[in-house]
Amino acid sequence: MAANNSSVHDHDHEERAGAEIVYGHEDCYRHSTELLQELGFPKGVLPLKDLEECGIVRATGFVWMKQKAESEHYFKATKTLVSYAVEVTAYVEKFRMKKMSGVKSKQMFFWVPVTEMGIEDPNSGKIHFKTPFGVGKSFPIRAFMTEEEKGEYLLEKGEEE
Repeated sequence: MAANNSSVHDHDHEERAGAEIVYGHEDCYRHSTELLQELGFPKGVLPLKDLEECGIVRATGFVWMKQKAESEHYFKATKTLVSYAVEVTAYVEKFRMKKMSGVKSKQMFFWVPVTEMGIEDPNSGKIHFKTPFGVGKSFPIRAFMTEEEKGEYLLEKGEEE
């Protein structure tokens, strides 16, 4: 068993080699919201609590966020309960997070892993979430925006009309 544990640790270490790592709730929160914005996602799409560590390996796009304990968040606008593990990981690129781990959505009576989220067309105003089964759902991006972002979004849309 020790060999397995060691190889998992080695893989973990390799995956995180060359990472930019941030510690502490305030710095992690700022780092994670800046990253979401950089990727084109609304700040409220990953409402993790009590963040302790965040990291990104820019060369590979691997990111992780660790919180003190598992948490759940109910998105009122989508009527969806989402569970977040102590550690959430993904490979990121502009408008996409792939190979996600640590995120589950309650569908009927079952918890279903969310393995990918993306914005195919930023002008569509939709964000799409996928499961390992290839099934997914789309929701309005506004459903995951902070109040500040919603205000800016409405202002921009008002100016365009």
